[in-house]
Amino acid sequence: MRKLDMATAFALVLKRHRAAKGMTQAVLAEKADLHTTYIGLIERSLRNPSLNVAKAIANALDTPLTQIISEAEQMYDKRAQ
Repeated sequence: MRKLDMATAFALVLKRHRAAKGMTQAVLAEKADLHTTYIGLIERSLRNPSLNVAKAIANALDTPLTQIISEAEQMYDKRAQ
């Protein structure tokens, strides 16, 4: 497996949660009060969200930010070796 940085792990977890909720990037962006393009950039690891933005996204997904970060950290730890 290729090495994975934390931002990419966060992006993968975010995308998985969004898809599991059946949300489009546009719906998530609207609920988080962000631009659709920005959500896409985050999901492609081209932008790193601030903590405030990450919290807004987590709230829009109705998922604790700690859960998203924990899942990303587990993915990072598993694949960064």
